[in-house]
Amino acid sequence: MWLAENWKDYEVIDCSNGEKLERWGSFLLVRPDPQVIWDTPKTHPGWRKMNGHYHRSAKGGGEWEFFDLPKQWTIQYKELIFNLKPFSFKHTGLFPEQAANWDWFSEKIKNADRPIKVLNLFAYTGGATLAAAKAGASVTHVDASKGMVGWAKENAASSGLENAPIRWLVDDCVKFVEREIRRGNHYDAVIMDPPSYGRGPKGEIWKIEDAIHPLVKLCTQVLSEKPLFFLINSYTTGLAPSVLSYMIGTEICSKFGGTVSSEEIGLPVTETGLVLPCGASGRWEA
Repeated sequence: MWLAENWKDYEVIDCSNGEKLERWGSFLLVRPDPQVIWDTPKTHPGWRKMNGHYHRSAKGGGEWEFFDLPKQWTIQYKELIFNLKPFSFKHTGLFPEQAANWDWFSEKIKNADRPIKVLNLFAYTGGATLAAAKAGASVTHVDASKGMVGWAKENAASSGLENAPIRWLVDDCVKFVEREIRRGNHYDAVIMDPPSYGRGPKGEIWKIEDAIHPLVKLCTQVLSEKPLFFLINSYTTGLAPSVLSYMIGTEICSKFGGTVSSEEIGLPVTETGLVLPCGASGRWEA
């Protein structure tokens, strides 16, 4: 498992009975997590003194209950600063486990000894975009949500990257890649963090099990002659790490050689010394 273990402003303090107790900066949140199927004693005082609690509804969805929590605050990862805002369906605007991938590809970009162009699809609030830009890459950031792209720009400004070579696009990711193929544009690296289910700007339906493999095939057509890396993240339980390996290997190694590795990604749990699994990532590198 690849661990995001270099955080100072974030930690999973404890997990029990379908929930996790997290510290985001100086604030404590309790949020549901379907992986937490064990029921251990909630002895940490944070369980009774949280600043926010997301309650899952039996009918689906849920709602936040806040106790002395600001509408927005920031946390830092190394030189990057992220604006947090608890919003719909338990999210805060950041997936901290992705820091394991940020560290990996940042080193590859820094050590490439050449200019690197990165395409970040389903780019959300820009964690990977900012990490790649900070490492020295030029980045094309694509997300179907205008609000998320705006939030990513806020994070860039907070991180001192408002003038970095980042192209911000509100677009359907599949249609954007198809247009880039027609335009003859190429990238040295592709990052994608697709949702299990989603809709594009014009209502286009995305279902990961049906759409991910065709998109990977498309993306091989926008890779440069000497690509550096290719990264896929999946939070869908049906897409095991081995599935990501086979898919990436079939489509990318056959064209460019290189190596593929896939693992679960996870966050250390302070109270128990265990690791909370947080999906899977597949990595190709030259």
